[in-house]
Amino acid sequence: MHGSRIEMSNQRNDKGQARRYILRYLVDHPDAGDTLDGIVEWWLLHQKIRFETRTVSRAVTELVAQDLIVEQKGADGRIIYRSNRTAKKSQAMLTATRALSDDDDSN
Repeated sequence: MHGSRIEMSNQRNDKGQARRYILRYLVDHPDAGDTLDGIVEWWLLHQKIRFETRTVSRAVTELVAQDLIVEQKGADGRIIYRSNRTAKKSQAMLTATRALSDDDDSN
């Protein structure tokens, strides 16, 4: 019974997220119109990429602040992110990865 409650909660969250993505797309593109397949393929994908970009940006900022990854300016001026290869930081990265994995397993 407990598992089905979690599944129903996840479905509500997924539906709510899909609704937000659709409405956000329409705010950004008020003249848009498409089939259900088009909404899934284009609108939701577009919004999911925007969402993921923001999420990844925040995660990268935190990892840089924790000194687990470092920034380097590329030849074209864009920032390249790499692991901090000092032994101490490599161990910290391994520990952080395990902790995140444990968090994922508990959800």
